[in-house]
Amino acid sequence: MKLPQKIWLAAALAGVAAVSASAAPAASVPNFSGIWTHQWDPGFEALDSGPTALINLARLPDGKSNVAQLAGDYHNPILKPEAAETVRKLGDESKEHFGFHNPRNQCWPMGLPFVLSSDGLEIFDRGDHLLIIYRLDHQLRIVRMNARHPAKPVPAYYGDSVGHYAGDTLVIDTIALKPGPFAMLDWFGTPQTPALHVVERYRLLDYDQAKDGIRRAFRDNSINPAGTPPVTDLGYRGKWLQLLFTVDDPNVFTTPWSATVTYGPQTTPPKGLGPWPEYVCAENPYKYGTEADVQAPTAKVADF
Repeated sequence: MKLPQKIWLAAALAGVAAVSASAAPAASVPNFSGIWTHQWDPGFEALDSGPTALINLARLPDGKSNVAQLAGDYHNPILKPEAAETVRKLGDESKEHFGFHNPRNQCWPMGLPFVLSSDGLEIFDRGDHLLIIYRLDHQLRIVRMNARHPAKPVPAYYGDSVGHYAGDTLVIDTIALKPGPFAMLDWFGTPQTPALHVVERYRLLDYDQAKDGIRRAFRDNSINPAGTPPVTDLGYRGKWLQLLFTVDDPNVFTTPWSATVTYGPQTTPPKGLGPWPEYVCAENPYKYGTEADVQAPTAKVADF
């Protein structure tokens, strides 16, 4: 039977479109390979406007953040009153030159978003999942790609993370974050509860796009004066990696808030040090009066 001309033409065009779609190459994904470093402490880059991360109220004479005293801005309107009081008390304790416990100095899994302040990371794309390794204590996360959260996720220190690529952006959604014994969201002791939800967005940026994040990194943080690895190549003018993350925890915050972390490539390590220098948090648990000794995770019962 001969088809009417309009129907035949529509069918033909549909067939061409189907063949073209099957022949077209898969959309390319960004290449995040290599070691990315963020040399500024305490880490997060507060945005210029809108709900955003806490900054350090303790400042050096030149106006830079004094990382020897971690006094978070408890006036930040994102904080509910109880959380603000926690930050204030810990800030007062830090200003007395006695460091309060956090997952980093107690050698526990840092969780999210605390670990995002880590000074170095590497992302390995394994197709169905990503493996993210952090320099500090060589902690790692697994992100299941193009997957859904289970109906009843099992809480874990790094939660249940699922990711996908949206054009040139890697998007990671994390829920079911289990608070550890020293759990907090940042270096200032901002509390964490099981309601925490974190969304991360990673993009490669030209230097002209990334330099605003670098400006905010210098404004809100300080660079380690010792110059120990990893050291960011501040003169690099190629691609930088920027993370924009959003945090929501209705038990702690009045509103969701966002901040960035801008990573550059690592400079060549000094002779004798590989790209990933050994970092063992619990190697020496003694603090000699500057703070309480480390309460590192301890296996009291054998696994076998």
